[in-house]
Amino acid sequence: MSIDKTEVRLIANALYEIRLLLSPYLGSENDASRDVRLAAHLAYALHNEAAALIDSEKFDVEAALRKVAAIDNTVPGNDGGRLAAAWATQNGTTHSG
Repeated sequence: MSIDKTEVRLIANALYEIRLLLSPYLGSENDASRDVRLAAHLAYALHNEAAALIDSEKFDVEAALRKVAAIDNTVPGNDGGRLAAAWATQNGTTHSG
């Protein structure tokens, strides 16, 4: 399956914009709902990768998955690890975090 770079850039731009919109909800002591904090940290974890895609550059998928897994260090729960493991499986990579 071939993916159009325009499609990739559209989604990457949207993620980058979401990161900007949710930036006030970053941090371990933020009083926003857990779901909003999780979304903020997820967008923040992947914003550099989104920027790379916008610029038609590649990024290290394993490093990106480690950043997603590390969300659990800031937002209580195991969503970061769960997402990283699920996405690694979908992409045929291994994630040990």
